[in-house]
Amino acid sequence: MSEESLPRDVHPEPPDALPEYAERVLEVTELIPPGRVMTYGDVAEWLEEGGPRQVGRVMALYGSAVPWWRVMRADGVLLPGHELEALGHYRSEGTPLKEASRAAEGHLPRVDMRRARWDGGERADGHT
Repeated sequence: MSEESLPRDVHPEPPDALPEYAERVLEVTELIPPGRVMTYGDVAEWLEEGGPRQVGRVMALYGSAVPWWRVMRADGVLLPGHELEALGHYRSEGTPLKEASRAAEGHLPRVDMRRARWDGGERADGHT
């Protein structure tokens, strides 16, 4: 559709504009305090829209500019392919971890979800 065929009051989004849902997911990610995490499902529940897969897709496509390591799977497993980078962030922020057993693949810890999970208790004023 060309600009000429759009109604006068509708303007096309710039090519680099984020979809509205992605902007909302990234805003929630920025609210998560250092040392705390939310699951993909927690973020979707907070927004009352979408689900874990949609949030995960947003994070995969647009999450590099926000503290992406604070949004994760519910089992506390570190993001595959980014484990060491995420682990560095968790350690520097004091995120509660469960040390890996010798039998664990790669001997990488997991996030202690019981202690690290943030429920969004102090919602930001004006957040949608």
